[in-house]
Amino acid sequence: MEDKLSININIADRRYPLRIDRNDEEKIRKAAKIINDKVLQYKQRYANKDSQDCLSMATLQFVIQMLDVEKRNDISPLVEELEELNDFLAEYLEKES
Repeated sequence: MEDKLSININIADRRYPLRIDRNDEEKIRKAAKIINDKVLQYKQRYANKDSQDCLSMATLQFVIQMLDVEKRNDISPLVEELEELNDFLAEYLEKES
């Protein structure tokens, strides 16, 4: 049995009908609110810009934040250091035996 829900989300004065998992409703509504709040900030700061410009700037800001988070969560340098340490210890133990 599908647990789907039909909702309408308003983003930058446009309505988007969505069919979503019921468990995702709160997350989606919260995301839409965050987007709309950021668009409103840009509209207030730059009154001569239209909604599309404000939405584009908000999107750019969110993607930059996402990229920063991804960079902070990149563990590949740590994995490389652990592999080097593992190789060093293996060599050391080999010499000692």
